[in-house]
Amino acid sequence: MTFIWSTRGRTWGFRFLRSGGSPDPFAEYAKAFSGIEQEREVWRRTQEVVALRFATPGKLQDSAGRDIPQEFVLFGALASQINSVQEGIDKIWPTVAEEFKQIWDRAEAPPAAE
Repeated sequence: MTFIWSTRGRTWGFRFLRSGGSPDPFAEYAKAFSGIEQEREVWRRTQEVVALRFATPGKLQDSAGRDIPQEFVLFGALASQINSVQEGIDKIWPTVAEEFKQIWDRAEAPPAAE
């Protein structure tokens, strides 16, 4: 499963938790979300990439009381399987939910993973 995953925790700011194998995940992220940076929910397909953003299921909030968004850039076959925000929540969120549950409340951001 190839994707870039960005989010924030209760006290730590936005971080790439998955790089999708890219040496520069920010460049891929910026390209995928170009023009829709401020949208709260996003599903957009461009070529073979899907930009996906949704609020964390369970309505988790950071220490300032803001909803914590989950942002993904999906590639290849995985991208072709996601055709809406709801499909992204249903298919992508379960692959990272347990990991996020374990890290979101840490004082410091975890290191980025491949």
